[in-house]
Amino acid sequence: MKKTTKALFSNKASIAIILFVAAFITGCAKINDISTNLDRENFKNYFSPAKVKIYTDENEFVGKHKFIGLVDGESCQEKAHHAAPNEIDARTEARGKAYKLGANAIIFSQCVMIEEDKAAKYCLSSTVCYGRAYQIEQVK
Repeated sequence: MKKTTKALFSNKASIAIILFVAAFITGCAKINDISTNLDRENFKNYFSPAKVKIYTDENEFVGKHKFIGLVDGESCQEKAHHAAPNEIDARTEARGKAYKLGANAIIFSQCVMIEEDKAAKYCLSSTVCYGRAYQIEQVK
């Protein structure tokens, strides 16, 4: 009877080892078809607002500067249980738009809170910030 138990244990161990090796090989298989919701463009532009410096007026500019254009940014509260709109998000969006125009500086003229925003059907309320985008020559 002892020989039968050893043979049975040996067979179970062999099967376990074979299953482990098969699982290991399958786990290391090359996966070519991966689907994701990540967008490569989002990674390139994620930190772009930080590359646009906020100034209070043109007197702060050192060196030559060029007016690029007007930009705005919006923070929207879509549903009542969502966070209230705020200036930080609106300014960040405006800085991102300024960066896309080629600016590295912005002067905000004003931010406005719009409650019960009936014009924009998707927002209960919103904050909009307006600014002027500039390209400032970097002094070396």
